[in-house]
Amino acid sequence: MSRADNAAPTRHIWLCADDYGIAPGVNSAIRELIARGRLNATSVMVAAPSFNSAEVAALTALHSDERMAIGLHVTLTAPFQPLSLNYEPLRGGAFLPLGATLRAAFLRQLYRKRLAAEIAAQIEAFVTAFGRAPDFIDGHQHVQLFPQVRDAFLSIVKDAAPNAWVRQCGRVTPLSRRLAEPKALLLDVLSHSFRRRARAHGLRTNPAFGGAYDFRAHPDVAALFPTFLDGLPAEGVVMCHPGIVDDELTRLDPLTTQREKEYAYFASDAFPAALAAKGVALA
Repeated sequence: MSRADNAAPTRHIWLCADDYGIAPGVNSAIRELIARGRLNATSVMVAAPSFNSAEVAALTALHSDERMAIGLHVTLTAPFQPLSLNYEPLRGGAFLPLGATLRAAFLRQLYRKRLAAEIAAQIEAFVTAFGRAPDFIDGHQHVQLFPQVRDAFLSIVKDAAPNAWVRQCGRVTPLSRRLAEPKALLLDVLSHSFRRRARAHGLRTNPAFGGAYDFRAHPDVAALFPTFLDGLPAEGVVMCHPGIVDDELTRLDPLTTQREKEYAYFASDAFPAALAAKGVALA
């Protein structure tokens, strides 16, 4: 028997670039990586100013059911503005910042009907733009996992896009590593309830998740990315944020230069080598 016969079967995963639509430099970087086979999913922000018909056409030209998935990145935090009428709470005409949104969700100070109307409006905007429902639905800054938001989110997805899977952010890493990463640990905890509620609504979720890290620490992406693949099962999702910094991105988001580091890594020869070494391929 040859070594190849003893090799573990390849695991097919989803590598999803979030934030398509946030800025031209992010959009072009994501499209380039898709065209090169370095990404097989992207999540679209229909509430972002740089989401327009030209960007939709350019992304759609790369799409095929077997090669990639296009999802909706539900956006409910500042500096973005709602698509629906009478959404609140707002601050300066925009959604609340992330921290304030999370606090309001835990204190149950958000409005279920207005959350539902906004999520429905963003799904409708996606369908209008692409002529079809999204393949999957997740949330910018993981808002889909927040208390109050998750119930409105799952209810609307069940009605408006029942065949889409929804992103949970629970990992399959050892407990010791989970405890050492506070941001990812919070996502683990929130995802436990999210998965249970999704099942009750008859919605599919990804079996596991990777890609969360402290962007402010500017870690070495080439060293960090392979760790996301450890133990990740088939159909697992790894989130990423590749992009090229431009004025629009700088205006809207604090995550800038780290996007260029991710973009450089996914465009490099080190990336496919890491996939091969871990026995992973893009789904």
